[in-house]
Amino acid sequence: MDRKTLRAEATLLLASAIWGFAFVAQRVGMESMGPFFFNGLRFGLGALALLPLVFFPKKGAPKAHPPQLNGRPHPRNQNLVSAIALGLLLFGGASLQQIGLVSTTAGKAGFITGLYVLLVPILGLLGKAFPPKRTWIGAGLATLGLYLLSVRKTFTLARGDAFVLAGAFLWAFHVLLVDRISRGPKSQREGPEDNRVLRLAITQFLVCSFLSLLVAWKTESIAWANIQQASIPLLYGSLGSVSIAYTLQLLAQRSVPAAPAAIILSMETVFAATGGWLLLGERMDERSLLGCTLMLVGILFGRLGRPGKV
Repeated sequence: MDRKTLRAEATLLLASAIWGFAFVAQRVGMESMGPFFFNGLRFGLGALALLPLVFFPKKGAPKAHPPQLNGRPHPRNQNLVSAIALGLLLFGGASLQQIGLVSTTAGKAGFITGLYVLLVPILGLLGKAFPPKRTWIGAGLATLGLYLLSVRKTFTLARGDAFVLAGAFLWAFHVLLVDRISRGPKSQREGPEDNRVLRLAITQFLVCSFLSLLVAWKTESIAWANIQQASIPLLYGSLGSVSIAYTLQLLAQRSVPAAPAAIILSMETVFAATGGWLLLGERMDERSLLGCTLMLVGILFGRLGRPGKV
């Protein structure tokens, strides 16, 4: 493994750690405001924090140059469409996750979200090749773990768990789309690569922020006092989870394919459970702990059988 790949994987691990502890910040923040208002502010602030890097790039950075079009749509338009698509997936995934966190724990939400590590290779190979047996075995183990963790005597998912699980599908599509964008032909890219990544990140954050605030304006209470009460979780959620972690994902996935990236990012589930235990005093019974263990084993087992092209 070359240093570039190793550095990219370490970057993804850092992003997963930031996201894992962000589950704690999100739960604490929602004690003072609604999920859409919280997301609208954190993604908006996250975008603003990155703007100086675009308008005042580091000294010595290469200047933008006209790309070779070869009769194809202008890369500027392709980048905008890609960023909007990422923003829509981000809005859907973050909204479902945030709503789910109202009635579930940070640790459980982190583990359920981690199921996207199995969804990425499965959805990525849809119509191309049948996933290997190990992937199906891993999916079965993770599903059994999810059952033990979340399903009650009525054989139904708890409301919050169901929202978080639905969001896992959107996170899977987000990882796959990031992989496709990051690995597109260089002739279709516009300007210096780092600057392009920052523009993609900012645009997707602004799309997610706008949609979240629009829903919050219609459905939730918006007050300055709420912002003050949730200031610390907002700062972590915007600067850490949004500005840093999502941008690190975009940068690192240029060197790490979707499936390996997904397994590394799924480590956020471990960090989420650790954060809930250390900072929120969350406890889980033996059944829940067994469920978490089976989910993690299923995720790792499914990862071992991934096809290398995804």
